[in-house]
Amino acid sequence: MFPLHREREQPIYSTRAHVFQIDPGTKRNWIPASKHAVTVSFFYDANRHAYRIISVGGTKAIINSMISPNMTFTKTSQKFGQWADSRANTVYGLGFATENQLHQFAERFKEVREAARMAREKSQDKMELSSAALSIAAPQDLSDELQSPPVMCVNGPDDKLFRSQSADITLSSEKERIKKMLSEGSICEMNLEAELFTLQDSNSKLVAALHEANANVEQWKKQLAAYQDETERLRDQVSELEAHGGGQGPSDMLKDELTQSLEELENLLKAKDEEIRILQSKKSNYHELEREREEAVHRLQELEMRNMDLERRVQNAEQNLSSALEDRERAENEVQRVVQILDVKIYDLNDLRQSLVKLISK
Repeated sequence: MFPLHREREQPIYSTRAHVFQIDPGTKRNWIPASKHAVTVSFFYDANRHAYRIISVGGTKAIINSMISPNMTFTKTSQKFGQWADSRANTVYGLGFATENQLHQFAERFKEVREAARMAREKSQDKMELSSAALSIAAPQDLSDELQSPPVMCVNGPDDKLFRSQSADITLSSEKERIKKMLSEGSICEMNLEAELFTLQDSNSKLVAALHEANANVEQWKKQLAAYQDETERLRDQVSELEAHGGGQGPSDMLKDELTQSLEELENLLKAKDEEIRILQSKKSNYHELEREREEAVHRLQELEMRNMDLERRVQNAEQNLSSALEDRERAENEVQRVVQILDVKIYDLNDLRQSLVKLISK
């Protein structure tokens, strides 16, 4: 029946994904339906105005899901989504290579579901106007269409082993994800520690520069006071020379030299004032660096708390993994014990058969 559907159905969208089905026993674990990524396609039946999701692995259909208006595609992670099919009595899961592929599939699922709703409303309107014979024939045709391909199942001890392997795979993937998060947190912590060490180094250098600048300021203040005293003394000398010398030529020359020296001293004072202003601005930068260092220490403490939480989660995952491995080992031992019992029973039956043959021959 599947090839007949493919003849009258047309694909409208295709992508590649890993296909999973929910474990019917636990209703929690996922069972891989394909070893590798397979093509998953939306098909449209123009005759019946119906939409289906179909995926073929080898010669078998691993997905044959008729889309109804009440179906919902749920994104459970960045690259995984699922939907429930009540007709097939299962839940399908798809794992994509990229987040963009998951988003495109979800959008197309939403569009197809809306189209299916509109098609159902139109078909209901037509059903009200159709004859009784057609209304009876339609459900029969629909029941033929709703047959889905058989789903492989495993019974007995091997089923326990398969579920334990599925749990092992789930726990291993969870452990790898937590370890990845822990490694990312450790990288961030190392970066913050490097940033903190850099800030501490800059802080120590700036503190040393400030101490040196403070010592230089004191020295410059003393030099400034000496320059001011020297300036006053030179001014007094100029005044005395003007008072005693009158308009003599040598006095004018001395006056010019003293005036030039006074201007040089004033320029030097301005330069020292500018250096003092620069050092004061550096002091404000020191306060900003100190605040940044405190913020870095706070972020480092937060990362340490986060790493402790991740380590606890890794320990829990390891405990769960060890318990799952123990369950698996117990199941294997049980299977071996059953096999041994069967071997003994077979041997006893063979011995009994040989005894019966000898008895009959006598």
